Amino acid sequence: MSNAPQVRLGVNVLASGRHDAAWKTLPDATTLSTDIDAFIRIAKIAERGKIDALFLADGPGGLVPEAFHRPWRALDPLALHAALSAVTRHIGLVVTASSLFGHPYTVARQIASLDHISKGRAAWNIITSQVPVALAAYGVEHGFDQQARYQRATEFAEIVVQLWDSLPRRAVVADAARHVYVDKERLRPIGYHGAHFRSAGALSTPATPQGRPVIFQAGQSDDSKAFGARFADALFTGQRNIDKARRFYADVKTLARGYGRNPDHLLVMPGLFPILGSTEEEAKRRKRELDELLDHDFLRGELAHHLALDPSDLPLDDKLPYDKIAQAENRVPVASRWHRQEILNEARANDWTVRETIVSNITGGHRVIVGTPEQVAADILHWVDTRAADGFNLNIDVQTSGLDDVVDHLIPVLQRAGRFRKEYAGTTLRDHLRLPAYVDPREARHALTQGVASHA
Repeated sequence: MSNAPQVRLGVNVLASGRHDAAWKTLPDATTLSTDIDAFIRIAKIAERGKIDALFLADGPGGLVPEAFHRPWRALDPLALHAALSAVTRHIGLVVTASSLFGHPYTVARQIASLDHISKGRAAWNIITSQVPVALAAYGVEHGFDQQARYQRATEFAEIVVQLWDSLPRRAVVADAARHVYVDKERLRPIGYHGAHFRSAGALSTPATPQGRPVIFQAGQSDDSKAFGARFADALFTGQRNIDKARRFYADVKTLARGYGRNPDHLLVMPGLFPILGSTEEEAKRRKRELDELLDHDFLRGELAHHLALDPSDLPLDDKLPYDKIAQAENRVPVASRWHRQEILNEARANDWTVRETIVSNITGGHRVIVGTPEQVAADILHWVDTRAADGFNLNIDVQTSGLDDVVDHLIPVLQRAGRFRKEYAGTTLRDHLRLPAYVDPREARHALTQGVASHA
């Protein structure tokens, strides 16, 4: 194995594939969103490639608008990952759960349970989104402003991590002679009283095989970066430009250091959408054929929403109307502002038409790269070696052919370069990500005290 940084790779799982037209190339797509066998096939291929983790993106709420145009994420990610844990042995399992809705005790117990069930492969992806379908589903009339949103998220995360530490392994003594199974003197119950959430007592699930499940988090704003630098082990991000990615990387590492953390223990993993071919032209043809199947009018409407324009302002084969876009800037939804700016920066740099802009943003803004396995591997290594990323969360164009291409052709290039494992070296997700096992500082001090006492 090379002494150069090892690349971390996750897979963003959608049963059809991440390209919006992928389902149109597959037989009997009607059951894809709930077909457990399809997810099992994906999981087994990803594990064959020694990939770090399966990432199930999700959002709270009812049926999402995307469902009218492509297969959606229908299954609860916790239930789905519990099923996948039974048919895999190594790959990590990242569950997305909101930090705004529901109660932190529920999430703490669910993720801890998955970590036990999977023998140390669970992670929680914290989200703070509050889209209309989520507000409606949870009966919340108005969303939370930025300050309240991150205050709620902070309280939620604080309760979860405190609960994960509340029932240490050494508290489960199973002492038949004393008729004691759990030693209450060794518990670390919490008593949390926040402005938004309260919780008291100890979690009913003991400390997990990883010490604490891995935490992922996504976001671009200053509040989000600070939140992630405090709580997360890895950040799923959306950088498309390498210079901006390097600035983001440096910012969050500095923030982590400010919280007293080792910045090497906060990983940055942008989304990446590779479309592969044995030649560059073959890869371009694969993308072109998929793009031709897209509902361009629907995507034009999505772009118009991000730009606060009417779809009629965006003729597909015209250049973007930058004057109208500037005039509408104050009407842009808050949630769209970062994505909007990234789209505009790249469209200007490439002199794209509206059609070229929408087919270059088919993953919600994640960077698309089209080429041979060698070209994509070189790009990945360039980002890692110039401190723009520690790895990537891969979006697969069509399942499972696109994932087969990644596993059979892209990953071997990284392996030959000594930059990606050929076998799993450990059993937990922390092992795969090269993160240290979590140890509660209080338990470490106790162990040290006991060690000193035993030598006295």
